[in-house]
Amino acid sequence: MDKKKIANYVIPALSLTAIVFSVAAFNQTNAANVLAANPETTEISNLPAAQPVDLTYAAEKALPTVVHIKYVQNSKIQTVEVQSDPFEDFFSDPFGGFFGRGQRGQGGTHKQKVQTPKKTATGSGVIISTDGYIVTNNHVVDGADELTVTLSDSKEYSARIIGADKTTDLALIKIDGKNLPAIRIANSDNVKVGEWVLAIGNPLGLNNTVTAGIISAKARTLGANGVESFIQTDAAINAGNSGGALVNTNGELVGINAMLYSQTGSYSGYGFAIPTAMMNKVVEDLKKYGTVQRAMIGIGGHDVKAQVDLEKEEGKEPTDYGTMEGIYVGEVLEESAAAEAGIEKGDIIIEVDGKKLTKYGELTGILAQKRPGDKVTLTYLHNKKKQTKTVTLRNEQGNTKVVKNADMDVLGADFREITKAQKEQLEISYGLEVLKVNAGKMKEAGIPKGFIIQRVNDEQIKSVEDLQEVVKEASTSKEPVLIIKGLFPTGKRGYFVVQLSE
Repeated sequence: MDKKKIANYVIPALSLTAIVFSVAAFNQTNAANVLAANPETTEISNLPAAQPVDLTYAAEKALPTVVHIKYVQNSKIQTVEVQSDPFEDFFSDPFGGFFGRGQRGQGGTHKQKVQTPKKTATGSGVIISTDGYIVTNNHVVDGADELTVTLSDSKEYSARIIGADKTTDLALIKIDGKNLPAIRIANSDNVKVGEWVLAIGNPLGLNNTVTAGIISAKARTLGANGVESFIQTDAAINAGNSGGALVNTNGELVGINAMLYSQTGSYSGYGFAIPTAMMNKVVEDLKKYGTVQRAMIGIGGHDVKAQVDLEKEEGKEPTDYGTMEGIYVGEVLEESAAAEAGIEKGDIIIEVDGKKLTKYGELTGILAQKRPGDKVTLTYLHNKKKQTKTVTLRNEQGNTKVVKNADMDVLGADFREITKAQKEQLEISYGLEVLKVNAGKMKEAGIPKGFIIQRVNDEQIKSVEDLQEVVKEASTSKEPVLIIKGLFPTGKRGYFVVQLSE
């Protein structure tokens, strides 16, 4: 199945309400030993099933550290563009919409205010420190107006978001507590395929649920997130498990449960967890910088086998790359670390810092633990000849500086949503007025007091929160620039370019 089809069935494990059933495992090895010791025995159906390992200790240690998270997004009034109905317009307004000046759009549409419904959902989280830091998934908390955390002893806390990263689907939240039960964190790089694990969370409204399985695969990529190196497990993960713990037999955290693979929306064989090796670095960055410091080599590519299969599908004779393991380089970004090292399209990266690479997810997992400015040694095949280069990793902006989310203060201005009178006078339905311009990026760009901002980087700006979100996103992007479009108080349209970087 190709990556696009797989992605169609990858489902974030948010909460639903349903009835589920569990199946106990039977140790066939034990049964075989019984038969060997008792050849005359032919009926074993009444023998008790032996458990391969004792998982009770792991459950006891980890259960108190996993929390239930309730997400609430309040009802909001939004202005949306809807298709015009000429009969509705005529009969609802005896003047045929003549006095609805400014609300009618062109092309048979008009703007209409609607009230969005209140949204609630539930997920899980893991306490990683006794003072209340909790790791969960970004999709569990994204857009929340309220977060309520319930511990295994039923104590409730309000939580605030410290930071979140959509690219890895991780978030760090905080509750005000002391002496809380915190999980021990293991190095996920050390887990082995076939190792027993427990998935702990709050699936399908069933709080404090434990399911068992094994590590089915490592460094799995699905195309659901920007940065992926999932641990795959057959421990049952369902809606509501998102953000919960994947633990080893010592009750130590090895991964954060994130999604399930399903054609039905419920568990059907495999779940996926974000490894702690990736989680630790994301958490440290969110605490220290407020955003993740993402290190990049500057290549695009995929597994060598995927490239060979692609060539076969295109009816070509498959290229002999000298190996069937490693990363095929399909693209090299200009002025990147890879370009500087002389890596070219068609090269095969086979090792990073002496560690053998067999698939793309392994490279992603290694880079996810690095920061811009770190050095790595790449071993690659160029025309089937092995070469080794040491490169300095860079951020998305092409340098090694620390990237921080720009605060609104960097703009050096005050804003307010436009008044009803301004809407009528200028025949517009939304915008932010620049009330005051102090020393800052907006003054440098020449934006005057009174200018009304309507769009920034092609995003509609209806509130200060909208502007804040665009500034935050642009400040960590490859091009930290704001293209601001709007109107002067006279109604004349204009635009400005604001450089967020120095």
